[in-house]
Amino acid sequence: MDKELVINSTPTTVEIALLENKKLVELHYQKTNTNFSVGDIFIGRVKKLMPGLNAAFVDIGHKKDAFLHYTDLGPKLNSLLKYTDKANSGASNVSSLSDFEFEPEIIKTGKIDQVLSKRQLVLVQILKEPISTKGPRLSCEITIPGRFLVLTPFSNVVAVSKKLGSPDERKRLKTLVESIKPKNFGLIVRTAAEGKKVADLHEELNTMLSKWEAMFEQLQKATPPMKLLSELDKTSSLLRDMLNESFNKISVNDKEMYTGIKTFLHGIAPHKEKIVNFHRSSKSIFETAGVTRQIKSSFGKTATMPSGAYLVIESTEAMHVIDVNSGHKMSSNNTADAVLAVNLESAAEIARQLRLRDIGGIIIIDYIDMKVPDHRKELVSAMRQLMKQDRAQHTILPLSKFGLMQITRQRVRPSVKINTAEICPSCEGSGKVNPTIILTDDIERDLNFILQSRPKSKLYLKVHPYIGAFLQKGIISQQMRWFKKHYKWIKIYQDPDFPLLTYKFFDSNNDEIRLN
Repeated sequence: MDKELVINSTPTTVEIALLENKKLVELHYQKTNTNFSVGDIFIGRVKKLMPGLNAAFVDIGHKKDAFLHYTDLGPKLNSLLKYTDKANSGASNVSSLSDFEFEPEIIKTGKIDQVLSKRQLVLVQILKEPISTKGPRLSCEITIPGRFLVLTPFSNVVAVSKKLGSPDERKRLKTLVESIKPKNFGLIVRTAAEGKKVADLHEELNTMLSKWEAMFEQLQKATPPMKLLSELDKTSSLLRDMLNESFNKISVNDKEMYTGIKTFLHGIAPHKEKIVNFHRSSKSIFETAGVTRQIKSSFGKTATMPSGAYLVIESTEAMHVIDVNSGHKMSSNNTADAVLAVNLESAAEIARQLRLRDIGGIIIIDYIDMKVPDHRKELVSAMRQLMKQDRAQHTILPLSKFGLMQITRQRVRPSVKINTAEICPSCEGSGKVNPTIILTDDIERDLNFILQSRPKSKLYLKVHPYIGAFLQKGIISQQMRWFKKHYKWIKIYQDPDFPLLTYKFFDSNNDEIRLN
């Protein structure tokens, strides 16, 4: 599978499109001035305890206090609070945890007011960005991700990604990582570490430990609320998490970002530097790569597929409903095989739409009813296979007795919503146009005015084909009447791209004659 990243940088935002086999599958937006991204680490202060919710609201500098639930505190909360307190008060000047004594773990079924107090300092990491009216969601289980490893302070656990299928490779990596793991730091081995040598892993571990040290230095002089460590920008984090051998092109239209990406790739995958291209054309980078056309056709209430079948997508705050329709091109005999084919095609498009729009929460899909049990199983199996490309955590349930499929998908950012509707060029959004019966009067009025000001000029009239046909209809057409009245033949050109009620006059040089 060929993967391509197209990056459109503007002064205020960065738009990132991920294409798989030339088809748009993910679209990311990042404001250049955003301060609250997933993965950012803050020193915050507990603002309010809510025993009824078993949660706390923490001030991290956002206009809405961030939400911290008891289940996101992590068992090592007491150790984290002790470390934070010592570092911020100046009682400790060593970032290493090798001599740090852990505190007792908190219980899973405890209460928030038993472990936190109002105005207490707490080290937190953003789990979910602000969505709608909600502030960020936080966690006290701090992680520092790299390309091959994830560093987890206040832990001694070494875990290996379940996506690594080979037992021998999992065992090899676990042995290597345990040999380089610093005391009181845990490590998670990511899928990208497959086949890597200990030197590669150790180099990345040192980079992550240097980030932890830099965060500690910030913590020593921090006045809450304050950001201590920023997650990589969206482009770099996507490359870190997704870059593999199937990536064959990265296009970017900003010189500074182009240089930054090449530098980043030099550090994590030097052999991939050559796939970065700088877009020099005056034409939009999204238009050149065909992204704009795909955005226009993929967003909106309906999504049409090559067979003629289409999806209707409706969204609320917490739930999304997708209805599968066969369209008029489906075989009229409506056989079970034809229904299965439409449902399988829809499943592929639905998996793409979930990634593309970054839809999260509860998703209900109403497929076309299938009576054959094996077909129902095949559809569920296909959906699970198609969703394997999705990096967001998700759960897919089998079809219910009503033929509905339920999916839950992790939501960490607001869904991507793009309004693809355009203002009507005829009514300009008002929903009303001038009376069509007087259109010819308007054209003739303008014609009279032009001929008075430039009587000897050759004129051309450009209109929509419907209007052109009307003006040239019959033996004594409107065009012939103009000739008899003005003794001048007005050529009429028909342009199908013209709005229905628009007309324009041009001179012999093909320059438009403007009347206002």
